[in-house]
Amino acid sequence: MTEVYTITLKNCAFFARHGVYPEEEFLGQRFFIDAEFDVLAGDTLDNDDLDGTVDYGIAFKVIEDVVTNSRRLLIEALALAIARELCQRFAQIRRAKITVRKPSAPVPGILDYVQVSVEHFN
Repeated sequence: MTEVYTITLKNCAFFARHGVYPEEEFLGQRFFIDAEFDVLAGDTLDNDDLDGTVDYGIAFKVIEDVVTNSRRLLIEALALAIARELCQRFAQIRRAKITVRKPSAPVPGILDYVQVSVEHFN
């Protein structure tokens, strides 16, 4: 039998400069990230083994590095980059679903935020 468990990091907040318009690069803004990943358990849960799991402190740092150390025009591309980097860093991740929220999206109207989700399978 193969067990899979899910880890979720909810509402991680970062200041970055993603977006199409020059003022988005110049001014920057906050982005909020949700990361949900399905992890192949193996013997990790039976053995209560930290080394075999996904360290969510390291996962947070991976997300932070992608969000703050690069610039993407599309938040969809940002979400995919995060998902791919998490799967590359942690071989036991089978699925990474990344949601990016952009509260200060430059749209001609009133809204809480624009949000996209991308799933990547390893």
